[in-house]
Amino acid sequence: MYAQQSLHDILFMMMYSVVAMLAIVAGLYLWLRRANAIAPAITPPKALRRWTAMFLFVAALSHVWWYVLGIHWLTDDRLVRNITAVTLDHITLVPLVMAMLLRMLQDRQRRLWPWVLAQLPIVVSAAVGIAKHDEFYGFDLTTYWQLAVMTLFIIYYVRALIQYGRWLRENFADMEHKEVWQSLLFVVALFIIYEVYFTNPGEMVREYMAQVNTLVIIVFLLWRVETLQQLEPATEESEEAPKGLNIVALLKKYCEDQQLYLQHDLTLQQLATAIGTNRTYLSGYFSQQGITYNAYINRLRIDHFIRLYHETIASSLSVSATQLAQQSGFYSYSTFSAAFKKFMGITVTAWMENPRPHSKTFSSEGEKVLL
Repeated sequence: MYAQQSLHDILFMMMYSVVAMLAIVAGLYLWLRRANAIAPAITPPKALRRWTAMFLFVAALSHVWWYVLGIHWLTDDRLVRNITAVTLDHITLVPLVMAMLLRMLQDRQRRLWPWVLAQLPIVVSAAVGIAKHDEFYGFDLTTYWQLAVMTLFIIYYVRALIQYGRWLRENFADMEHKEVWQSLLFVVALFIIYEVYFTNPGEMVREYMAQVNTLVIIVFLLWRVETLQQLEPATEESEEAPKGLNIVALLKKYCEDQQLYLQHDLTLQQLATAIGTNRTYLSGYFSQQGITYNAYINRLRIDHFIRLYHETIASSLSVSATQLAQQSGFYSYSTFSAAFKKFMGITVTAWMENPRPHSKTFSSEGEKVLL
């Protein structure tokens, strides 16, 4: 592929080099820069920033070893060249992608070593393939094994995402800059790209698409890292409540009457501290009520919005729903709109056309919130 000197290949090599340089620049940016350019107010997880930088560096190195093997070394032995280059990709890029995805989940540290260990059969198979000059052992078998490992990882990651989403709802009032469901689309897209590329090696259309995909990946990773807020994982605490503690009365006094729920990004830990209990017990209380902390806070905020709206109408004032949502504690209108429909059963616009007092009970996907 690289030995031909047609204009077509020259253009490809220019694109190939530019993509490698962009990966290096993006990696250096994430590794060295402490402040965010995309979202200055966000403090992203340091571990995610560094793992992503390492992935980008290795992505650039992958361009180097494919070029060196294709132009300067093993030029007469295409099979060994492909086995060597593909194996290097397998044992570096794939585990780094897994590390990045796992570091996006901040509820707890998840082990990476089993997925690194899963790459060892690839090394063994590649060595056999090179020694025997056998395409099956050196290329086909390694590809099938990697596909199997990636499939298992996707299944594992889907389960981890569900756990992470539950943890977010149980500990945070606002989901902005915390959810990472987009990463699932990312890993599925990588899986598809991997299968297409390695089942059609050497075709120039696929080679160009691989570079375009790399550019998309670089942009996505920069956006994902810089828009993901660093969170503190939960710590183990005693589930025993302090003696004489009346959670219902304390929530009403400190959270509802003093309108603590209007505080943006109010966490379960902050609320627990405010009412004089611990996070574990308060979380257990909400679980006993059949709701999540996020549902509890959003219910109070929607109730506040409804009161503000009726007061605004009664005073003949002109205030937008966006302003009222922000005054009700919501970080963004999109979050408010989704929460409103979830609790009230209709959209904000439809409700405003025929405003009515809130009901005594909101139901949300099996969660029952009593007012």
